[in-house]
Amino acid sequence: MADEIKYEYKTVRTVRGTHGLVISKMQKDGWELVEQTQGTLRSTLGFRRPKKPQPWLLIGSAVAVLVILAIVIGVASALGDGGEETDRADKSTAAASEKPADRPTPTAAKSPAAKVITPQNDPEFAALLKADYCDEANLDFAARHEGEKIAFDGSIMNMAPHGDYDTRYDILLGPGDDGPNTAVGPAFKYEDANIADLELTGKNIPATVDPGDKFRFVAEVGEFNATQCLFFLHPVSTEVR
Repeated sequence: MADEIKYEYKTVRTVRGTHGLVISKMQKDGWELVEQTQGTLRSTLGFRRPKKPQPWLLIGSAVAVLVILAIVIGVASALGDGGEETDRADKSTAAASEKPADRPTPTAAKSPAAKVITPQNDPEFAALLKADYCDEANLDFAARHEGEKIAFDGSIMNMAPHGDYDTRYDILLGPGDDGPNTAVGPAFKYEDANIADLELTGKNIPATVDPGDKFRFVAEVGEFNATQCLFFLHPVSTEVR
């Protein structure tokens, strides 16, 4: 039927307890919740919304303009090659006549070791650990510090097997000592990690870890998923506290 509505679909996985906020955000963007599956650590939400009509005429015009630009650029490049070849030849002659002693000697760049960001040396990070887990400060911090290392005292909020594996886990971390009862700060996540990946250190190293266990986490900053309100990290070391 010509008037039949066509939909686009999206599946979103959320951490336990955050699905209400995610549903609200998606609905503001025009998505309709059509399916919900509750898991141990995550909920899976299915959404749909009507597809927008494609402006085919404008797309066709844009393609035509790009083709014309490509032709013009190609012609200009061909016309300019002669001058460029002459210029290259002149530069090659000058370089050959230059004495080795006249050439500057490169010096090795000295860069200080990258510091590990902690609540003690970075006020922004200290404030982040006390902010709401969906606050925009999470996205700003992740964007500015991706790939850098952070360290903080925290605990395991929850963990569940990753996929069909019984030795790999999705581990949810929170700042502080409250484990599953953590109520403030980012929802940090190690995804698809085994116990060896945690690089456990300190006294009385356990053979495994559980929700509620307290550690000094050192991790590399990953991305912040604003839809799921999850702040992804990559483990560097995990010191028993």
